[in-house]
Amino acid sequence: MSKPTNKKNLSKKQQGKRVPWILISIGVIVIIGIIIMFVLGSKQNNAGEMTLKDQPYLGKESAPVSIVEFGDYKCPYCKVFTLSSYPEIEKQLVDTGKAKFYFLQFPFINNDSFRAAEFAETVYKELGNEAFWKFHESLYAKQPDDQKYEKMDYFTEPVLMQVLTGTAGKDNAAKVQKAFKNNEGKSLSDEDLNIGKKLQVEGTPAIFIDGKLFQGQSFDDLKNEVAQAAEKKK
Repeated sequence: MSKPTNKKNLSKKQQGKRVPWILISIGVIVIIGIIIMFVLGSKQNNAGEMTLKDQPYLGKESAPVSIVEFGDYKCPYCKVFTLSSYPEIEKQLVDTGKAKFYFLQFPFINNDSFRAAEFAETVYKELGNEAFWKFHESLYAKQPDDQKYEKMDYFTEPVLMQVLTGTAGKDNAAKVQKAFKNNEGKSLSDEDLNIGKKLQVEGTPAIFIDGKLFQGQSFDDLKNEVAQAAEKKK
């Protein structure tokens, strides 16, 4: 378990509590290593506290349920979730039109967590949804496997530019860099972080289904909660 070196406005409880999650798919136990953050206590979060307008998402606009991940690009468990676990969510819930999947920034581990979050939000602002998601996945793939890098300033601007150039091309990367230097992604990243704090997010990845914290233990639990959320809207 990593502990953040940047402690901006976060209590000790908020410094990286994470527990393993096992995916169960079609009767076959598939250990994918999903990590879900559990918030202690009985407080209920609701959709009214979460603003998703103009946030990057995957899926059909008409999908009845919203799945939201709060993540940190320096979080190794978020990397596992994105590269190994999300594809199953995409296959069974997003591509089938049952849910939309959103990503909101919750940087807290290190200084470059904030830099990466602001850069990613600048990509979204300047290049749009599709470019954001390509960069998002590639940035997690770029995260070193050795967890010692959690406490190191790894995601420097040159590294972020290298990743973006690979996904969006040199000209688009230059456009984003100019906007990034003007701090055009900072307010967007800060907005996400503030939403997470209001929802009492204490670590990453934290998953919400229609504004309610997911505290299940399996992929079946996730599918059931999505189905229940959809049923409530009928």
